[in-house]
Amino acid sequence: MVKLLGISGSLRAQSFNTALLRAAQPLAGAGAQLDATTLHGIPLYDGDLEQSEGTPAAVRALKERILASDGLLLVTPEYNNGVPGVFKNAVDWLSRPTPGLPDVFHDRPVAVIGASPGGFGTIMSQTHWLQVLRTLGTRQWHGGRLMVSRASSVFAADGALQDDKLRQQLAEFVQGFAAFVAAAKA
Repeated sequence: MVKLLGISGSLRAQSFNTALLRAAQPLAGAGAQLDATTLHGIPLYDGDLEQSEGTPAAVRALKERILASDGLLLVTPEYNNGVPGVFKNAVDWLSRPTPGLPDVFHDRPVAVIGASPGGFGTIMSQTHWLQVLRTLGTRQWHGGRLMVSRASSVFAADGALQDDKLRQQLAEFVQGFAAFVAAAKA
């Protein structure tokens, strides 16, 4: 069983990216499981806090979930043509050493998708993530791209995915990523 962890990079209750992640969960395919989480509870990175109190509990818990997974799916919004600060902040915390835990990013299979109300999807934030993920030493999957544009038209008010074409694209993406992760485990 391939265990994937998806992280929504949005804190908003009605987040399109959290909805996209939830829609992806049942589409992971046979032999794969996609768990979902958000960034709630992760404080702003503060080196003084880290030095005086160590790794915050929310960061440690997320690190443990990443370490228990075989691959990581980042579901990113795009703010001002770039990576959202809250998501980058979480990755900055996650990249810091934590006593008793190994590096969570080195050689970890990672893929990026995202949704935006705008017309260009999340092309700029996904491109910015490439630099960060390369620096962290991840094993990026480049087998597909999924950038949902005009997200308000594909999700119902309750967050349910209502676009069959997008559902098919999402299934192909997640299953392709799961196959990449499975090959990396072999």
